[in-house]
Amino acid sequence: MAEEVILLDFWASMFGMRTRIALSEKRVKYDHREEDLWNKSSFLLEMNPVHKKIPVLIHNGKPVCESLIQIEYIDETWPDKNSLLPSDPYKRAHAKFWADFIDKKVNVTARRIWAAKGEEQEAAKEFIEILKTLESELGDKKYFGDETFGYVDIALIGFYSWFGVYEKFGNISIESECSKLIAWAKRCLERESVAKALPESEKVATFVSDCRKKLGLE
Repeated sequence: MAEEVILLDFWASMFGMRTRIALSEKRVKYDHREEDLWNKSSFLLEMNPVHKKIPVLIHNGKPVCESLIQIEYIDETWPDKNSLLPSDPYKRAHAKFWADFIDKKVNVTARRIWAAKGEEQEAAKEFIEILKTLESELGDKKYFGDETFGYVDIALIGFYSWFGVYEKFGNISIESECSKLIAWAKRCLERESVAKALPESEKVATFVSDCRKKLGLE
């Protein structure tokens, strides 16, 4: 029986980008279905009735929700190509710590820069400090997993396509503050899986401008 893999996704979602990259790294063929976030499909609501959010990975009819969980699932289900998580228990736990940090710190603060009126400057300062913490963890390594592109890189790299948005509304220069992190992002973009998953920053900026109008922020 042939495997059926479906991804319910939205092109600008850094969380969807994670799952796309993981599937690409594993060379998994899948049916990509773009969702309208303002008018969610009945299939999405059926597959993720709790959070009602993308991305949703559906493998042989069974849904897997939440992007970090999806990366783990993909790594364990298709173990023959490009391990995404370390096999060593400590290194695995360390990677999960930083991925959790990215979800709790980077994501929440980054959203405040463009979606919370009056908080842009304060959030931007916090955002730079968070990126500097990540840059310190990266150090002089090629990737967060040293020489191996993996879990933490996948968790973070999608935000890079939004950096232009954060710079515009936060009035910051990420490259001047975090040059090592930008160099890391450019290395990641040399990978086909990342280059295909990340949209152009100008396209993201247009999308965010439309979102701000709908939210009454412009």
